[in-house]
Amino acid sequence: MTVQAPATGFRPAQRISAIGVSEILKIGAVAQRLKREGRPVIVLGAGEPDFDTPDHAKDAAERAIRAGQTKYTILDGTPELKAAIAEKFRRENDLVYAADEITAGAGAKQVIHNAFMASLSPGDEVILAAPYWTSYADMVRIADGTPVDVLCREENGFRLDAADLERAITPRTRWLLLNSPANPTGAAYSAAQLRPILDVLKRHPHVWLMADDIYEHLTYDGMPFVTAAALEPGLKSRTLTVNGVSKAYAMTGWRVGYGGGPRELIAAMAVVQSQSTTNPSSVSQAAAIAALTGPQDVLVERRTAFQRRRDIVVDALNAIDGVTCRRPEGAFYTYASCAGLIGRRAPDGATIDSDSAFCRYLLERHDVAVVPGSCFGLAPYFRLSYATSEQNLREAVKRIAKACRELS
Repeated sequence: MTVQAPATGFRPAQRISAIGVSEILKIGAVAQRLKREGRPVIVLGAGEPDFDTPDHAKDAAERAIRAGQTKYTILDGTPELKAAIAEKFRRENDLVYAADEITAGAGAKQVIHNAFMASLSPGDEVILAAPYWTSYADMVRIADGTPVDVLCREENGFRLDAADLERAITPRTRWLLLNSPANPTGAAYSAAQLRPILDVLKRHPHVWLMADDIYEHLTYDGMPFVTAAALEPGLKSRTLTVNGVSKAYAMTGWRVGYGGGPRELIAAMAVVQSQSTTNPSSVSQAAAIAALTGPQDVLVERRTAFQRRRDIVVDALNAIDGVTCRRPEGAFYTYASCAGLIGRRAPDGATIDSDSAFCRYLLERHDVAVVPGSCFGLAPYFRLSYATSEQNLREAVKRIAKACRELS
């Protein structure tokens, strides 16, 4: 007689047991539910430009569909896409990469994920400049690595201090991941500010650098963008430069990201991608080629619009009692301190005892969705995305000001 084992519920893999859905997505889901219920919620949580994909990119995608370019492509990007990426790196970053030193995936996020999966073993450490985009640490953990947070203080412009980096490096350190301009703070590095970081890495040849440049085209007040491998060519052989079309060209849904780095790393990343998504969408690749090689005036127009929006938000937030907001150099986020509000009480008697409590209060009582800084590793702050219309932003900061006035 065969004895059957008792049925059991689903048991998640250990690698994801401590990882949940992004808090940003959870907040967005609640906000969308409230909107469906008829509430006039303004959502300032998502990192998605409100602009449309440029017409020439959409036209290229349509032509690709009509031409039957709807089949599998080469694993990590067509030759045409890799050529467009190589020309972009040469034209804008003074970086030269051969085709086998370039990879394309389903978004910059997949490129980062592939790199970690291809390079990390249990016990390997990845240094993250906190506050940072929430997915970084979870991607490290899924790849069996250990995220190591290094706090970037507001008084240092939310930038990584070279001495703090030096202290964080151990024999187990495999990567430093640096995002400039940064999500969630908008902090960006000038050449002079980046140089001390690179000098530290030069002294530790076992540490590789991942430069997430996804917000490259969103720097303000005339600040030039600088990327590590161009500033310090001696580090190019152990640097992965990551970018994509999502932010600059408002192509988030097309899912095309890319990276340039040493061919050995790129080949290992291709192995990972071959067992997950294979190639990025053939139609999206055609659109990305058009975006990278076509007219670039849209970048200047949108950067100007984002800078104007930044100033509207920062000025309004700094006029609120209990809130202070540093003026960011790039991206499309503000990272405002709500430390002056902690301990105050809402009209219903609830105490604002954390940035999470403040953000819940804003959403539930005043119909504004923002993200608490605790999600990014530094509290008490809140991140506001100004990738929406000026009308929405003016109304949102008006509501935030009213919400703060009602606290006692």
